[in-house]
Amino acid sequence: MGIKVSCSFFALYAVLVFYFSLHLVPEFLGVTASTVAGNETDRLALLEFKSKITHDPLGVFGSWNESIHFCQWHGVTCSRRQHQRVTILDLKSLKLAGYISAHVGNLSFLKVLDLHNNSFHHEIPSEFDRLRRLQVLALHNNSIGGEIPANISSCSNLIRVRLSSNELVGKIPSELGSLSKIEYFSVSYNNLTGSIPPSFGNLSSISFLFLSRNNLDGSIPDTFGWLKNLVNLTMAQNRLSGTIPSSIFNISSITVFDAGINQIQGVIPLDIGFTLQNLQFFSVGRNQLTGAIPPAISNASNLEVFQVNSNKLTGEVPYLEKLQRLSHFVITRNSLGSGEHRDLNFLCSLTNATRLKWFHININNFGGLLPACISNFSTTLEVLLLDSNKIFGNIPAAFGKFVKLLRLEMWNNRLSGTIPPAIGELQNLRELRLQENRFLGNIPPSIGNLKLFNLQLSYNFLQGSIPSSLGQSETLTIIDLSNNNLTGTIPPQLLGLSSLLIVLELSRNQLTGPIPNEVGNLKNLEMLNVFENKLRGEIPRTLGSCIKLELLQMQGNFLQGPIPSSLSSLRGLSVLDLSQNNLSGKIPEFLVGFQLLEYLNLSNNDFEGMVPTEGVFRNASITSVLGNLKLCGGTHEFRLPTCSPKKSKHKRLTLALKLALAIISGLIGLSLALSFLIICLVRKRKENQNPSSPINSFPNISYQNLYNATDGFTSANLIGAGSFGSVYKGILDEGKTIVAVKVFNLLHHGAFKSFIAECNTLKNIRHRNLVKILTACSGVDYQGNDFKALVFEFMHNRSLEEWLHPITREDETEEAPRSLNLLQRLDIGIDVACALSYLHHDCQPPIVHCDLKPSNVLLDEEMIAHVGDFGLATFLPLSHAQTSSIFAKGSIGYIAPEYGLGSEVSINGDVYSYGILLLELVTRKKPTDIMFEGDMNLHNFAKTALPDHVVDIVDSTLLSDDEDLAVHGNQRQRQARINSKIECLVAMARIGVACSMESPEDRMDMTNVVHQLQSIKNILLGQRIVSNMQRDN
Repeated sequence: MGIKVSCSFFALYAVLVFYFSLHLVPEFLGVTASTVAGNETDRLALLEFKSKITHDPLGVFGSWNESIHFCQWHGVTCSRRQHQRVTILDLKSLKLAGYISAHVGNLSFLKVLDLHNNSFHHEIPSEFDRLRRLQVLALHNNSIGGEIPANISSCSNLIRVRLSSNELVGKIPSELGSLSKIEYFSVSYNNLTGSIPPSFGNLSSISFLFLSRNNLDGSIPDTFGWLKNLVNLTMAQNRLSGTIPSSIFNISSITVFDAGINQIQGVIPLDIGFTLQNLQFFSVGRNQLTGAIPPAISNASNLEVFQVNSNKLTGEVPYLEKLQRLSHFVITRNSLGSGEHRDLNFLCSLTNATRLKWFHININNFGGLLPACISNFSTTLEVLLLDSNKIFGNIPAAFGKFVKLLRLEMWNNRLSGTIPPAIGELQNLRELRLQENRFLGNIPPSIGNLKLFNLQLSYNFLQGSIPSSLGQSETLTIIDLSNNNLTGTIPPQLLGLSSLLIVLELSRNQLTGPIPNEVGNLKNLEMLNVFENKLRGEIPRTLGSCIKLELLQMQGNFLQGPIPSSLSSLRGLSVLDLSQNNLSGKIPEFLVGFQLLEYLNLSNNDFEGMVPTEGVFRNASITSVLGNLKLCGGTHEFRLPTCSPKKSKHKRLTLALKLALAIISGLIGLSLALSFLIICLVRKRKENQNPSSPINSFPNISYQNLYNATDGFTSANLIGAGSFGSVYKGILDEGKTIVAVKVFNLLHHGAFKSFIAECNTLKNIRHRNLVKILTACSGVDYQGNDFKALVFEFMHNRSLEEWLHPITREDETEEAPRSLNLLQRLDIGIDVACALSYLHHDCQPPIVHCDLKPSNVLLDEEMIAHVGDFGLATFLPLSHAQTSSIFAKGSIGYIAPEYGLGSEVSINGDVYSYGILLLELVTRKKPTDIMFEGDMNLHNFAKTALPDHVVDIVDSTLLSDDEDLAVHGNQRQRQARINSKIECLVAMARIGVACSMESPEDRMDMTNVVHQLQSIKNILLGQRIVSNMQRDN
């Protein structure tokens, strides 16, 4: 019985084994075969990936061989659960180069592909759509181009996609909006175009969305309001427009919102601080937002960064006492503030912000006294920018406690008092810019203790000598002490600075003595300006060691001797001005070889000999040698005498003797004639003139002399006609002196009054930019009629009107159209501004011109502008500093609007006329042009174009390529030059608009206009230097 049972058991066991062998072994063998096949697919895919690597400096792929299993290769991770299938390929930051093989799409179990921070190029393979298990795709920081494959949307398990910092182009595929699991998506720093897909509102899991630094346009999709898990939304530096959807500001989870540098309009929501209470970073700078900063922003108590700079915001800044975590507060370049005393009250609410590092409120309209509470700001402060406002008062001495301060900029305000020595305690300070204020006293020697890169104290009223301690600051690259009242000599220690110095500006002071030889130590110097001082001695030969010099201006001093031959090494010069000195000798031939020279002025010196005819001397419009009486030759445009051939010594003596005898004889005859003339004139004056008449202030001349000088006042000599008379060209002193004779039409009502006004105005004023009266005539003509005339210097280049709006007369042949380049127009603007500043602020009592317009701006041989026609000029009563009871007249288009309402004469009326004239220089459009009707006038025409559309309104000839760059320059150089011109034109238009504001109180002061235009000129002339300065800033 036992044996039978046992046999039956074994028989059953054998049947079961056979059965399972038939059914399970094939299945087991199938699984094994599938695993082997899958593994082989992964191995081959990896080898294909390796084959596309062209650079492997770290030897990463040395382990990718048959000696070990591919799951042990560097960067490869396999999953045991998937039978050693590749799930992670991590080769980040290994300096690899090449392109991504399409065979990566065969790694069907791949979850993480991380190749970021390498040098992969070509495109993203479209085969990635087969990676259905992929969760992380990290390709950022490479050089991958092409478009983003739309079929990546098939990778439905994606959680993180990082494609930023590549070279991707095209649109963002709308299909990606189906990736419902994605939490992190970044395509910043590419070249993507088109609009943001509205389908992105379906990314329900998204927390981090980075789209910045592309060329995306269109509006921000309203669907973004659906992204309730959004934490970080960054869209900066695109071309987005429209408004920010209000629904976005209801996503309470947002901590970072960055839409800066776009073209977005609208306002900041009033309830932003209540709806975004978790907000830490808010940036909408450089857009077109309007309205005010809402007080509710103070309720976002977690806020660390607040940037709303470069918009059109207005109103007061609210109290911000709850923003205790604030580190960056940037509201630069808006219209915030009202210019009133209360504007800066909000500063005291930030004294509890103990983490504050950046505080930028510059380029606004803040007024009032600098509050003492600013001294209670956090000692963590690193950057303090208060410049370009209307702030007055002193710098608190407690500023010395800001020991971490790197930049202090308070320029272009109304600050006064002395610069506190405590500034010298800011040991980390790198930039100190206090220019364009009203500081008095000496420059604190303690500033020399600092490690400054940039020191700018220009346009103040600083006195005393330049501290020699500045020579201790070995890091200085820019020093600007110009336009002050500094005296003494240039300290040699200053020129013994480190060779890092690039810009040295000491112009328009009262500096004396020689230029120290130590200037040759400044090997990297690019700009040296010492003009309009009282420097003496010779130009140092060591200056030739400064071979990087581009801008050298030394005019208006008492320098003497020849131009040193060592300057021949300064072949990079673009501007050289040595005019108005006592330099002598011959003009060096080496200047001919200075191919980069764009402006050369050697006028009003004592140079002798032949003027070269090559190089820069071929163009008289950028070269001046006037006022050197011993020069000869040159091109015919210089109008110099022909150089005489050399003669023997005997012949020279004979000629000299003859010349001496002729001169002596002529002098005797002239003396007798003058004696007779003086006697006659004295008698006639006693008989005919009232001793108190203003005509007595000038030497009188007879009607007969003027009649002969103008050939009987013929139409051929008629220069122009005005409201009260005509102007004729005349020749006096036997053809030696060309003059302009202004004859008053006394039959015209007001002409006699105009004559008296000009005499009264011109008798006591002297300025290089005002017409100079030579003599006057008050008598009768040949018919016995009263005759009044004034004789002025002749202006060879006529009026600004004729240059801007030339009209060919009937009796003239048509000439080539006249054109003023940008530098000439800027110089004219500066000249006219200097004239008005002199009349308004340096004359006692102040003088108001009352009829400033282009036809009253005359240009001499050197294209220097002179303001003329003072027939309507008015003296302001000393008891009224700014106004007169005499009602103003003027010319349509240039007359200030308040005059039409019966307001009294004031210097602000001249400022308005100047603003219109400056805009006319920029646009070449008359204020009476037929295009201006209704509310549109020249002021509004320019204002609405600022700043981005100025190129559309300026005279197109100003943006044409310079001839030398058009022939020899490359595209980059030409574009750089055009960009520099556009920046200059924008700045000029801003000043023109500011001067022609409707309200007189809002207009600029002419002294400030001069300062700003001179700064613009320096930028234009030294564009490469100044662009570096701006970049560093």
